[in-house]
Amino acid sequence: MVEDHKHCVVCGKPTDPDKTVCSLSCEEILNRQQKSMKRSRLIMMLIFVILFIFIIVTSFLSQPT
Repeated sequence: MVEDHKHCVVCGKPTDPDKTVCSLSCEEILNRQQKSMKRSRLIMMLIFVILFIFIIVTSFLSQPT
């Protein structure tokens, strides 16, 4: 039978069951990817908040007095 193992989330090589990456280089790549995804989520949330505020402000300004 095949020995218990997992695959590296970065390169796909087999690794120990208690590890998510196979090497330090894959760990660095994973950290960079996670940092980039976190930054992208933050930017997306900021865009949504700014858009929401813009819509609210313009709706109040366009109401007849």
